[in-house]
Amino acid sequence: MSEFKIAVIVGSLRRDSFNRKLATALASLAPKEFAFKQLEIGDLPLYNQDDDAQQAASVLRLKSEISASQGVVFVTAEYNRSIPGVLKNAIDHASRPYGKSAWAGKPAGVIGVSVGAIGTSLAQQHLRNILAYLDMPTLGQPEAFIQAKEGLFDANGGLGADSVGFVQKWVDAYTAWVRQHA
Repeated sequence: MSEFKIAVIVGSLRRDSFNRKLATALASLAPKEFAFKQLEIGDLPLYNQDDDAQQAASVLRLKSEISASQGVVFVTAEYNRSIPGVLKNAIDHASRPYGKSAWAGKPAGVIGVSVGAIGTSLAQQHLRNILAYLDMPTLGQPEAFIQAKEGLFDANGGLGADSVGFVQKWVDAYTAWVRQHA
């Protein structure tokens, strides 16, 4: 059994999502005592504060999986210079009702890939602002604003040979961050 369970939230629902491929690659680069698990967020209802007293089963499942983890990695796409709505919806659900946030104290990592030249830099900055409010100690360096271009992934969907070293450095920094804060 792994010593550290890491909840992975992918901010993209697209079947062939670059960010889902990246999330899978992160897990393959993690030390053996780390288990990265991608959590389902596509089945969550839209957040409505009226539902806080009786949260949906999918929300309770998400909160339970986050609570059982020793850290959270957010692998986010960038939509219109910010985080995708599905990601914000998941964040809002798991932070409510007020005072019962599943996020508090969980060491966070933020990474993402996009076709744009600046990767997901603006989405990551917005997400970091949210995570600060949620009381999640968030890895600051190295930042990883990855551009989806030829060679990032190989024919099987794994990281291309030229990308492994850069992503490995991020995984190593994040796992050290979790050891320090978990």
